[in-house]
Amino acid sequence: MKKLIIILICFTSNLSNAQQDYSPSKENLEARKWFEEAKFGLFIHWGVYSVLGDGEWVMNNQNISIKEYERLPGFFNPIEFDADKWVKMAKEAGMKYITITSRHHDGFSMFDSAASDYNIVDKTPYGKDVLKMLSDACRKEGIKLFFYYSQLDWYRDDYFPRGRTGNGITGRGEGDWNDYIEFMKAQLTELLTNYGEIGGIWFDGQWDQHEWDGKRFGKLKADFKLTEVYELIHKLQPQALIGSNHHLSPNPGEDFQMFEKDLPGKGTKDFATSADDIGNLPLEVCETINGSWGFNLKDRKHKSEKELVQYLVKAAGYGSNLLLNVGPMPNGKIQDEHIESLKKIGKWVKQNGQTIYNTKRGPISPSDEIASTQDGNIVYIHLLDNNKSEYFIEGFKSKFKNISYLDSNKKVSYKKTKTGLHLILDKKEINSIDTILIMEL
Repeated sequence: MKKLIIILICFTSNLSNAQQDYSPSKENLEARKWFEEAKFGLFIHWGVYSVLGDGEWVMNNQNISIKEYERLPGFFNPIEFDADKWVKMAKEAGMKYITITSRHHDGFSMFDSAASDYNIVDKTPYGKDVLKMLSDACRKEGIKLFFYYSQLDWYRDDYFPRGRTGNGITGRGEGDWNDYIEFMKAQLTELLTNYGEIGGIWFDGQWDQHEWDGKRFGKLKADFKLTEVYELIHKLQPQALIGSNHHLSPNPGEDFQMFEKDLPGKGTKDFATSADDIGNLPLEVCETINGSWGFNLKDRKHKSEKELVQYLVKAAGYGSNLLLNVGPMPNGKIQDEHIESLKKIGKWVKQNGQTIYNTKRGPISPSDEIASTQDGNIVYIHLLDNNKSEYFIEGFKSKFKNISYLDSNKKVSYKKTKTGLHLILDKKEINSIDTILIMEL
């Protein structure tokens, strides 16, 4: 027994050292810089679950058995899918990259995989690799492609021990966790080998194996072999960025940190990442264009142009990207109202993109009413409450030459005091979505 304990201690120590030794390559650091400056991407949740029109968690939420769920691929025939249209839509919206679900928690692969025949090519009447078409279209338009990949699986026997979800799904046996890790590594190798250069891997599902006390994630029940997996990714494509939606501080080997439906450190969700867990990596916030990630027939919570633009602005004010999600329908089309929303965002970004792209977090702390971004010695102040004509920025002491309105270039009235900066707006200059000021430091 003592010998076994010593071996385990040595193994754990070696694993920790291997993780701590991660040093990003030159290509990776350049990709991080690009990512930080890109600021805006399109998230796509799409799979056979869209057939049921009840979101991507329908298998778990309705406790659909393996045998029953296996019928769904037979109904999935997205003949209206047009990769070029999707990519052009994203580009016209001002988005610089696309992240799409290659495999979600239901275990179904949306690509041609030799590691499992439970995939879109082998099990659907459509029989085509949508990720291959999308990667080709992205390459033509200069859009980077990232692959979402679920570490959680409600389908396979070898996702064992079970986590906190999917336990009402019948039809699974008890397999070997090490086999599951090897399966994931095989699929990741395919994704990093068969689709050209990709932007990175967006992991999700590690939280399923964490203990949960209702407030914070605790110890892991199972070992996801992150060192081995991350080293594999960086070896196959050194520039590929790795992020994981585990809601904790970044692990060694990760290249960006994401926040689900929550601005960094704001803590509006029970699973939100603590402000203390925010690292020094590039940041990304993911949010839905309506209320659901996957296609939901009854979802009427479509966000307005103002809500969507202001979320992009607020994310940039936190120094973060925004990854905005759409859930395509089972026929391969994206809902008309979402296409229209993206067109409106694109129009705003075309006019005001200089205040978002290539910027970093500005000197004014973000709130629901104000955000700031900075590019060199230029600070962009975004005023988000169109009912206010006066703002007080407490504690602002930076020296500046002048402040003007972005739209008209007219000077802004202001007063500097010992406690901060008082802005007095011309009511004729107030924009209903975002009144933008330029401050030259």
